[in-house]
This record gives sequence, structure tokens and C-alpha cells, in this order.
Amino acid sequence: MTSASNEPRPAIGEDEAGGLLTIDLAALVANWRTLAAKAGGAETAAVVKADAYGMGIDEAVPALYAAGCRTFFVAHLVEARRTRAAAPDAVIYVLNGLLPGTAAAYPAHDLRPVLGSQEEVEEWAAFCRAGAGRLPAAIHVDTGMNRLGLRAEAALQLAEDAELLGAFTPSLVMSHLVSAEEPEHPINVRQIAAFTHVRERFAGVPASLSNSSGIFLPQAPHFDLVRPGYALYGGNPTPERANPMRPVVQLEARIIQLRWAPDGETVGYNGHWTAQGRRRIATLSVGYADGYLRTASGTNLKSGGEALVAGVRCPFAGRISMDLITLDVSAVPEGAVQRGDKVTLIGNGLTVDEAGKRAGTIGYEMLTDLGERYYRRYLPAGQ
Repeated sequence: MTSASNEPRPAIGEDEAGGLLTIDLAALVANWRTLAAKAGGAETAAVVKADAYGMGIDEAVPALYAAGCRTFFVAHLVEARRTRAAAPDAVIYVLNGLLPGTAAAYPAHDLRPVLGSQEEVEEWAAFCRAGAGRLPAAIHVDTGMNRLGLRAEAALQLAEDAELLGAFTPSLVMSHLVSAEEPEHPINVRQIAAFTHVRERFAGVPASLSNSSGIFLPQAPHFDLVRPGYALYGGNPTPERANPMRPVVQLEARIIQLRWAPDGETVGYNGHWTAQGRRRIATLSVGYADGYLRTASGTNLKSGGEALVAGVRCPFAGRISMDLITLDVSAVPEGAVQRGDKVTLIGNGLTVDEAGKRAGTIGYEMLTDLGERYYRRYLPAGQ
């Protein structure tokens, strides 16, 4: 008997959902093509970890594959299996490396680990020698992040270790940029130089350094393969300039109540927002349980998030709660808004980057936190 926790979640009807998430797969594909053109002759992969940044692996990967993407990066094995089901003959790398004892899962689904430590390299080599054969894997080199990856000096030693490298097939050597969204940051030059030195010692092995923002660096460190993620989904890879990417996500929430708050009364938990004069309040059926961060709350001391209501930008009024957001819609003509209307939280000029900034975070977090209670509508890629 299947346990309740393993049963599929019931489908959410559009009329029943508090929020509507529209995902434009044509925009996703257009962004991949824009990045591929910018990358010149380098192969353009796609990072689809965190359920394709909240867009859905099962929908995003087939659209990107049909457009020509043949290499995908995920963080975990469970994401890799889903990606494999959506792209049967693509190359799939698992960025978080080789957890102890998991080596057999990789050839079972034709997956490639990204090896980021001496221990991982040795475990993968031992697994290959034990009968699996010379399986492919990426080698991750740390050039400044101090997070994952072999130190540069260790990577250089590995390049000379014929016994270890003879046990498996290095299919990619890669590193990760620390501050690619800041083109003038001196660490970019240092990382590019360090990585270039290491990749020269891995003769014949394809190399990859650039993430979304790295593709736009003036040094063009594209090497053989680029790994865009955030920009694919509409985030701005060049924060100090106009966004070259098309928006992919539109998030709308339904108004479930309108009311007047008299002058001097408070709205929301702990009374951090007080009506300055009589104010009209709209309550939305979306909250932090849906992934709209509580840090976007609006108070009398700090502006928070905004929503577009009948074309008018309206500020959040009070604390975001688990299932609800309250807005001050006093600037909207009274006849232009009513119970049941949808308002825009992301989209129509209110970008995911702005929504993240208003919440005191980044657009990445806003996207990847998008919850499962929304009704999801996918606009076709139309290859």
C-alpha cells in the first residue's frame, strides 16, 4: 500500500488557487539563444537545479532540449534523474559532487559527478577500477570561492597523476566565478588567470568557467562551455545595465477581501503599519508559505514589496503572514478593483530582480522559493 506521503499532490484548479504562476517557455528558449549567441563558439549548457529555478524541470528541460541545449547541470541526484527522464540523451552533471557510497547511481542513469575534492576523485577512481570502466566526470577547481573544488595546486598535482586520471575520463574541468556580476572586481582577473593556468595542464579536456554574468564579462572567459542559470529565467546578468533577457515569470495573486482601515488603526501582526488617514486595504491569498518572503513586509519605517493593481503600483501594508499579504490600494479608483481580481506581484515591469531587492534579498531566492500552491500555466515554447 502506498503511503499518503508518496501519493501525488492533488491538482490545483485555477479558480481555486490563491495565486497564478505563468511561465513563458518561449521566453526561456529565447534567453538561451541570446546567451548562446553571446557565448560565441562555446557550447551553451543550462543550469536547471532547484527545479529549474522554480520553473519546473519537467517543462523547462524539454523546451531547452528542443531548442538545441545538450548539456544540463543540477545540484542533486534526484534532480539529475528527473532531468534524464526529460532529456534521454543529454549530458547531465551533478554539481554537488559525489556523496559517499553513491557512485553506482551515476552510471545507472548515465550521469556525471562534478568531483570537488581529493576524496571524491579517489572514490570515483576506485569505483571505476572495480569494474565500472573509465566513466566520465568533471573536475571542479576552486579559484577563489572557497566553497567546493580542489585548490588550484591540488588540481595541478592531479593533472600529473596518471594513475588516478587513468581510472576515469575527465570530461570537463570547471570553476565558478565569485563576482561576475561586478565586471570591475579584481577577483575576476585573478580567477580567469588561475583557471587558465590549470586548464592548460588538462590538455584536451573541455573547460568551463562562466555562469550567467560571466558570459557578459569584458574578458569573455567562455572557454569551451558556459553554464547560465539565472539569466535563462529572466534575471538580469548585468545588474548595472539594462536587462538583455526576456521575462519568463509572471506571478499574480487573487484579492480575497477589500476593507477600509480607519485613520490610526494598524494592519497585520504586531501593528508595524499604521493607517495615515483612512486607507483601503486589499488582502491577497498568498503569503510566505507560498514562497513570497516575509522580509518584503511593509511598515511605517520601511517600504517593502509592491503589487500592480489595475495598473497602479500599491505598497504592501503590514507584515506578510503565512497565507496572506495586505496592500494599501487607496490610490486605485474604487470601482477599478474588486474581490476576486488578480494583481501582479512579478511581471508587467515589476521584475523579479526588483521584487528580490524589495524583500532584502536577490531574485534568485524569489524564483527558487516559488511554492506549490500556485496554479501553474505554461505558455508553449513554439520552437
